[in-house]
Amino acid sequence: MTAAAFRALALELPDAVESAHMDHPDFRVRGKIFATLGPKEAWGMVMLTPEQQERIRDLAPEAFAPIPGGWGRRGCTRVDLVAARKPAVRMALAAAWRNKAPKTLAAQVEDPWPR
Repeated sequence: MTAAAFRALALELPDAVESAHMDHPDFRVRGKIFATLGPKEAWGMVMLTPEQQERIRDLAPEAFAPIPGGWGRRGCTRVDLVAARKPAVRMALAAAWRNKAPKTLAAQVEDPWPR
């Protein structure tokens, strides 16, 4: 997975836009950040719930890990772009996007982990 591929997957989601903060790209839905690319676009980050983070780590432990500290304990998950594969990244981005999108908009994208 490249930073360009991560960006393309993030921007495929409805109403997703690229912005920036702290000198690196982020991806937002209706003004709320759901994913970022790290400095120099060397890695990605998705904003999951702790339960979603556990599921994606079980699926692809080589590619996903909690961000160190409190943010990671709340579900912020680092994506190792070199190790990541498209299906898992697509799933993680969809979940992160749904977490931040308004409910009516979120209904447009299938929940990757239905209950």
